Amino acid sequence: MTTTPAAPVPQAGSARTLHLLDLLRRPLTDQEGETIGRLSDVIVRWRGAELPLVTGLVANLGGREVYVPVDQVSAVDSQVLRLNSPRLDLRRFERRHGEVLLRADVLGHRLIDVESARLVKAVDLKLEERTGEWVLTGVDTHRRPRRLFGGRGGASGAAGAGERSFREWAKFEPLIGHSGSALLRGPFGRIRRLKPAQIADLLEEASKEEESEILGQVHADPELEADVFEELDEDLASRLLGARTDADIAAVLARMRADDAADAIAELPQSRRQPVLDLLPVGQRTKVLTLMGFNPTSAGGLMGVDFVAVPRESRVHEALATVARSSALQPEALTSVHVLDDRGRLCGVARLVGLVQADQAAPVADVCDDDPVRVGADTDVVDVAVLMSDYNLITIPVVDEQRNMIGIITVDDVLEATLPEDWRRREAAEPPDAHRGDSS
Repeated sequence: MTTTPAAPVPQAGSARTLHLLDLLRRPLTDQEGETIGRLSDVIVRWRGAELPLVTGLVANLGGREVYVPVDQVSAVDSQVLRLNSPRLDLRRFERRHGEVLLRADVLGHRLIDVESARLVKAVDLKLEERTGEWVLTGVDTHRRPRRLFGGRGGASGAAGAGERSFREWAKFEPLIGHSGSALLRGPFGRIRRLKPAQIADLLEEASKEEESEILGQVHADPELEADVFEELDEDLASRLLGARTDADIAAVLARMRADDAADAIAELPQSRRQPVLDLLPVGQRTKVLTLMGFNPTSAGGLMGVDFVAVPRESRVHEALATVARSSALQPEALTSVHVLDDRGRLCGVARLVGLVQADQAAPVADVCDDDPVRVGADTDVVDVAVLMSDYNLITIPVVDEQRNMIGIITVDDVLEATLPEDWRRREAAEPPDAHRGDSS
């Protein structure tokens, strides 16, 4: 007497999972088991911070793609997808607002790896059943070598499973080029986790279509957008700004540092510079026009015009209070407090760390360097870099012939101006713990 072995009982807590590459092209049958078509795509709907929900399937029936509600299939993870209803809408499938097609929109397309700030390609996707619903949970971005003999291997084969390396969907930002779903990804998507310089690097690597989608998300946050444009390569920034209206350009430049805004205007076609300048707020326009009057390879062309200055009679606690109120200044410019005499001339520079460590009631003149290193507006950029290196300076003041302070140069601006062009965009070194916790 023979007996049929019982089916293995799923372990407690185990989840039913599917890989998109294994699911595509599976047969779709009617209730009697007759094949009527094959699966061609899976539909998900964005739900903000929640995992994308599988809402339906797209099946190819004799060359016509039709919509199949997910609840009309007896089991999504079976080798053959059997309809559990005798009725099926045979009208040609049309995507509805907010729907994303995993094969057409995501598989084989690039995504932003938010952890490493890189553009990667989705090689496969993982679906998982949770509380009776199928959701998108993982992405495989590792290209697998082609087999010399045979195909990919079976869906349940040990070799096929071993070749996959999925990471959490929440660690990626998709670039699907579908505006109807963009607003459903949550405010600004996951791109807000990136630093402006990282977003700038992504834009410099992106295609025209990917540029548009990344900028579309960044545009929703004007301050972030301005920070990103400050970090962009000049040629790319000029091209992206040049495609906008004068009013849109002015809106971005108004939020940028004046020195970066001056550089951006200088890269615009001559016919567009004055109209954009006329649309800038008065204060920003004055700063930009001042900076545009200097040679870009000189200290004047490199400096910013916003800095912290206090009277010579100030106390340490008053200088620190001035720093605290200067939230609009770039952080690098807040590392030094400039002391001015009653005629507005530079008579000292106090480092922020020195002020923090000093007696708060002491005169600021007791803490500052009363003969600070300084440069004129026409000083060559290389000479500025040498001085800052020799004296271990984070900032250096720029003064005129009467020692009136007119600007400040920060070390990040010096590095950007003096690094060789082919080094500037090399891939940054990763910290030793960058891949900690990766399944791979």
